[in-house]
Amino acid sequence: MRASGTCRSPVAPPDPGASIESRPVGPVTVETVISAPREAVFDFIGDLANHVAFTDHFSSDFRLARTKSYGLGAAARFRLENPGPVQWAEVQFSVFERPRRIVEEGRSGRFARNKFWTVWDLSPEGKATRVELTFWTEPATRWDSFKEALGARGWVKRQNRTALARLRKVFEEPPDKPLARATVAGLEPMTLPRFGDHPSRERLRAKG
Repeated sequence: MRASGTCRSPVAPPDPGASIESRPVGPVTVETVISAPREAVFDFIGDLANHVAFTDHFSSDFRLARTKSYGLGAAARFRLENPGPVQWAEVQFSVFERPRRIVEEGRSGRFARNKFWTVWDLSPEGKATRVELTFWTEPATRWDSFKEALGARGWVKRQNRTALARLRKVFEEPPDKPLARATVAGLEPMTLPRFGDHPSRERLRAKG
């Protein structure tokens, strides 16, 4: 049996009536029904290395922070292909309750100052599984809030709807070729995610 666990992390969206300095995008929720057992769907989503197979339409350079890609603490870093300046993001599984819920806690933007959460809720629907995906953000500054107000909600909803459609196809229309999987980031001290394990000084000197 796969392990489950949780660590402290908000799992409820913030107040949408907050001041403009912290006004969030979301919550934005999309859902689908997948013709597969809930445990199978959960275990696929619960392996962060699999996410590149259904999210690379809005992300690139997806790299794991450590070799453990399944379960609580699994983490990754990637580039968002959103309109505007290049933006990097980091995510980590902060809640992992098999087979019903996964919470991804992340940061993005300049100095990784903007927080965001992605919640996966899975429920049985006959022999199928209903997957509900909810996303929201916590901008750090008034400027970040302003930028997110310029169409971010609609963009997020479109990307997440497409991600769920692609996830459904993984189970209902299996591809002939192996699915893409993320790998561990290289030893680059200036780009390693804060969630990952740091290499020793000797290994870094050897690389340089």
